[in-house]
Amino acid sequence: MPPHLEYEWQLIARGCHAIAGVDEVGRGCWAGPVVAAAVVLRDAVLHMPALLQGLNDSKQLSANQRNQLVATIQRGAVGIGIGWVAAHDVDCFGILNATKLAMQQALMSLPLIPDALLIDAVTLPYWGINQQAIIRGDATSLSIAAASVIAKVARDRMMLQLDSHDRRYGFSHNKGYGTAQHHQALRQHGITAQHRKTFRPISTFVATGHWDEVAHDDSRSMVK
Repeated sequence: MPPHLEYEWQLIARGCHAIAGVDEVGRGCWAGPVVAAAVVLRDAVLHMPALLQGLNDSKQLSANQRNQLVATIQRGAVGIGIGWVAAHDVDCFGILNATKLAMQQALMSLPLIPDALLIDAVTLPYWGINQQAIIRGDATSLSIAAASVIAKVARDRMMLQLDSHDRRYGFSHNKGYGTAQHHQALRQHGITAQHRKTFRPISTFVATGHWDEVAHDDSRSMVK
């Protein structure tokens, strides 16, 4: 079942008018930023969701499908915001706090102030507006699904830029996730400023000088 507008219409019935869907990508990566997006859909889309036909959880779409959907989402949104937190700050704040910080940056970069939030899995403290954390929200809420696609495409483009500066780690292919190729590159070339030093196996190497064996995440849903 594709994402729907049930949550959005529940909030509209309670008097909300600018509902931001919020999602992030890159939480489990060994390298690169965590990136979040916030999307407020137009009234036209709320009344005719077919205007975003083909939109789904970004992990269920190919890179080409996501890239094509960006323009569709831009036309169907009254506001889009993007926030990101670099690897160094992920290490400083922890991944959950870094994720929430990226989400808040995305919300603050919107061209309007939302009066309600639909967020994938988390809530944001100190935001005194109606908000709802939805488990697997990117697969159920159309607003969150739109945010997931925007965040994924934005982060992938950042990783392509990082790859153009240093091709040793294959960021254009693995997007910073823990693949076997990425692990081998770390063993061969060491750590860069783009790597998260609090994430295994990098944290083990920082502490001991030795690389441990890890279960690599080669799933297409994460890397593609």
